[in-house]
Amino acid sequence: MHLRLANISDIPQILKLVSEVVPFMNADGNLQWDNNYPNKEAFTRDIHLMKLWVAELDGNVAGVSAITTDQDPEYADVGWDLNETAIVTHRLAVSPRYHGKGVAIALMKKAEEEAIRRGIKTLRIDTNSMNKATQNLFPKMGYVFSGEIGLSYRPGLRFFCYEKRLS
Repeated sequence: MHLRLANISDIPQILKLVSEVVPFMNADGNLQWDNNYPNKEAFTRDIHLMKLWVAELDGNVAGVSAITTDQDPEYADVGWDLNETAIVTHRLAVSPRYHGKGVAIALMKKAEEEAIRRGIKTLRIDTNSMNKATQNLFPKMGYVFSGEIGLSYRPGLRFFCYEKRLS
């Protein structure tokens, strides 16, 4: 597996990956993503800001993740200090064709590597309350459940927040 910063030429494969992931998520009752989000504009912005990572397997984009310091204002609702710089993972997705290959774990480890490289001691992530896969993954990666929030741009959905502190 090869992890690298995404570039604009990756957009078609990333959008294909999302088109594979959304029905899979929806079938599990997870309505976090739909045909409007995440979209080409969000991924293009991430690429221009050099925040979007892809995991390649067999020459294909198998997974994607935005590794940022962007914290939603609602994170304060779980007691997080938004003035504290944190590495925050957004838009984490793995193609169903590559489930079980360690792609999500590799992308989460990349976030931790970025935190260490930048001297940041806190990692944060949120996930839809119906996303059982990530709720199993995050604690295995050392993340601790911090609470539940709503997000203004995803009305009607609830999100679980997780945090990991590096020593």
